[in-house]
Amino acid sequence: MKAYWIAHVDVTDPDQYSQYTQRAPAAFALYGGRMLARGGRSEALEGKGAQRNVVIEFDSYEQALACYRSPEYQEAKRHREGAGRAEIVIVEGVAPV
Repeated sequence: MKAYWIAHVDVTDPDQYSQYTQRAPAAFALYGGRMLARGGRSEALEGKGAQRNVVIEFDSYEQALACYRSPEYQEAKRHREGAGRAEIVIVEGVAPV
């Protein structure tokens, strides 16, 4: 079953955050992640909302989790720390009917 990273990010230091965005895609690709939404236009209909909303699809929950825990992603993540606030969850998809 597919799984999805869902991230809500408010960037406070765009220069530092760009160091993250230059590195993280390599980790996503290594674990089969496919970017479905990144930044782009959005509107918070309920709740606070965030500047950036990201959805990345993986072939399985295990791959999504392995990507997050990987040395490659953790290295990229170090460049995001202190550059804003992020909330990231991994959600398992539903089985096709």
